[in-house]
Formats: sequence, structure tokens, C-alpha cells
Amino acid sequence: MDINDLLEHLNRGGMIVAGSELHQVMVAAAQDALKLTAELNGRYHTPDEVREIFSVIIGKSVDITFSMFPPFYTDCGKNTTIGKNVFINSGCRFQDQGGIRIGDGVLIGHNVVLATLDHDLDPGKRGNIYSSPIVIGNNVWIGANVTVVKGVTIGDGAVIAAGAVVTKDVPSNVIAGGVPAKIIKKIEIGEES
Repeated sequence: MDINDLLEHLNRGGMIVAGSELHQVMVAAAQDALKLTAELNGRYHTPDEVREIFSVIIGKSVDITFSMFPPFYTDCGKNTTIGKNVFINSGCRFQDQGGIRIGDGVLIGHNVVLATLDHDLDPGKRGNIYSSPIVIGNNVWIGANVTVVKGVTIGDGAVIAAGAVVTKDVPSNVIAGGVPAKIIKKIEIGEES
């Protein structure tokens, strides 16, 4: 079994049993990601170098319009897809085993956590892992210190206020904030801040 088997299983919504062969593949993938993020975060890199290293982390090329301010952390990396004109600020953590899809024109603030995994609630099975993707539409702005949990879709043009914890889908063109996040207001297109 390898990373492709793991991602195929997780993308089908499969559970990972603690200690199983797939769990061991997940642990090995995490070690690879830790090496790559240490390289990214360990010293200064030019924007081109950041794009190059990030492309290796996620296993596919990012567009020339992608930019990031390290440090960046992931315990997998290989199940992330990034659109064009995406900016990721420093300190972000992507737990992407369940899949993270980021559209075009997305701004992600400092210290954002995108977490696609969850553990079993039964204490005797707590090591078992469940996944579900996070989908971020086009032209979304996610403020600093936001956490988005597994299974959430954020619609095009939405704004997630700083410090929010997003546990449910957010429709397009709204501002959502709070813990848990709720819709604060609808964004009128053409509205100035």
C-alpha cells in the first residue's frame, strides 16, 4: 500500500483503523511532509522557491500567481488542490488527508487551520480516523486564526471573520463569524468596505 491507496480510500470516505496498514501509510506520509515543511520553513526562500517547494509538498504544480508567507505546516500535503491567484499567510496548518480544494482568488489569513480529519467518539475506538473534504470556493477571504473542520464547503465570495470556527457550510457572498460561525450579513456585490 502507498499514498495513492490511502488517498483513494479517504476520498471515498473510508475510515482509517488505528494501527492498520493504511494508518501506517498515513504515518509515513506525515514524516515525508514534516521533512518538506522543515525545508520550507527552515530558512528564507524567494517566492519562486516557495512555489517550487510547495508544489513538491502537494505533489502537483501551483500556478505562478500562487504566493505564500511561510511557515506552513501539513501532515500530508498530497490531497490539496490550489487555484490561481491564491495567497496563504504565515502560520497556516492544513490537515488535508480528507481533501482540501481551494478555488481561484482565495486569501487565507495568518494561522488558519483546515482540518479534514476527525476521531471516533467512542473512547475505545478513539484512534480510528474519519475524513471529509473541505472545499473553498473562488474569491473567498478567510481571516486570521480561523478553523474550518471536515466536510465544510465555503461558497464563492464569502468572508470568514477572524477567529471563527466553521463547522457548517457557508453560502456564497456572505460574511460569517463566531464560534461556531454563523452568517453575519449578506455581501452586496459592488459594496465597499
